[in-house]
Amino acid sequence: MERRWKASAPWRERPVAGSRASGPHMRVAIRDARMGAPLHHASSGFTPARDSLTSRTTLMKVSDLRGILTYVPRFREKIFVIAVDGEIAASPNFGNILLDLAVLRSLSVKVVVVHGAAFQIEKLAASRKVKLSNSDGTGITDEATLQVSLDAATTLMNEIMQGLTSVDLRAAYANVIIAHPAGILGGVDFLHTGKVERVDTKLLQLLLNEGVIPVVPPIGFDGEGRTFRVNSDAIAVEIAEALQAMKIIYLGARDAVVANGGLVRQLSISEADDLVKKRRGQVDVISLSKIEHGARACSNGIPRVHLLNGNVDEALLAEVFSPEGVGTMIYGNDYQQIRRVLKKDVRALQILIRSSVEHAELVKRTRTDLISQIEDYWVLEIDRQLVACVAVHDYPEAQKSELACLYVAKSHEGQGFGRKMMAFAEQLAAQRGMKHIFALSTQAFNYFQQKGGYTEVTPDELPPERRKKYDTSGRNSKVLQKAIVAAAGEPPRA
Repeated sequence: MERRWKASAPWRERPVAGSRASGPHMRVAIRDARMGAPLHHASSGFTPARDSLTSRTTLMKVSDLRGILTYVPRFREKIFVIAVDGEIAASPNFGNILLDLAVLRSLSVKVVVVHGAAFQIEKLAASRKVKLSNSDGTGITDEATLQVSLDAATTLMNEIMQGLTSVDLRAAYANVIIAHPAGILGGVDFLHTGKVERVDTKLLQLLLNEGVIPVVPPIGFDGEGRTFRVNSDAIAVEIAEALQAMKIIYLGARDAVVANGGLVRQLSISEADDLVKKRRGQVDVISLSKIEHGARACSNGIPRVHLLNGNVDEALLAEVFSPEGVGTMIYGNDYQQIRRVLKKDVRALQILIRSSVEHAELVKRTRTDLISQIEDYWVLEIDRQLVACVAVHDYPEAQKSELACLYVAKSHEGQGFGRKMMAFAEQLAAQRGMKHIFALSTQAFNYFQQKGGYTEVTPDELPPERRKKYDTSGRNSKVLQKAIVAAAGEPPRA
């Protein structure tokens, strides 16, 4: 069976089309970060080598390399379980995904590939004129469906291993899923549909330690040699848990979670569970399976599960090596946390707010200014990167707090982080027994009024000490104030 992604020239002869209109290509950026290659600027003529990881022209920024380098040491020798839907394995972009896996291996990331086969099973069944009882391993699998599933999955597995070999990766079929029958559910015998009983971790670790990528099909066997069709989403979770993997990355054929016309960037376990239980009709069945299994994986100790559109070139690398990502991430630990600013954060904080200071949106704060009031400053940290900040200055004699220095990085705007920091500041002030919280603004006053419920008041409402600073600043800021309710508990430190 000839595949679309094999129809072109070999990988290292084939230029790979980018999916974004601007910015550096992730594969070359990571290659250069790993090898210490020089930066290439717009004015320099760069001729890329004809290599599977470098067949493209790129513009590189210092910040791109710095951002990538923060992740490389953390991922080294960690295990990523990459779960690829059959539809993606048949897509034109699958060759690019193989290159991305080669990049991960070059950075000493251990990779396990789990593949689905529903797309291939349906196609093969149609050619044989076989009526399927189920194609994705979640319903009833009769004898005819099992035979088609075995043939389709075996063919696909061999083609995936051939593709991995073509990008200089060692791969091996891994018969590691010991399964048992799904049984009789709701009075219906599911026949040859199986569930994972255990994973042969010894074989997987042996392959991984030898630098070999295990390729696991959606098939399992029991102790008596009987064969079962097993859902690949579930297999990915079982393998990740057994190996204590750092990540599961699902590559599906569409964006996984879309709400209000936009991609949902992250979900906590509770948010994912809520989506599965209460809003099932808002998500397609295929994505729902991944959300459900992702939430379960995080509940059982997998730190991150990523749901990506596998048709987007470089989505895998852009998700893994950038804080904002390009897909939906389910998390189960301190992915996000609001914490106090430390002395070592001061320079990063100044860099974060620099553009806002240059546009006169925020008052300039020197290093000395920040250090002298460091206890008042808080940051939102995502994967160890500062993406938002706020300061809360107290005026106990007036029973008021000032919300100041509220800022969200451009890369994280529109995700509710500004309101999250605002709510945090209000909770903090309430916990300290304050009755009102106020903010001064020259350009963002509409935001405070519309998103935060603040009301414009006169400068006379300012505490005397703050009024003196206001008068001498000459900024003529609008004064916005809000009554706050008593704290219900500790401020959020997610």
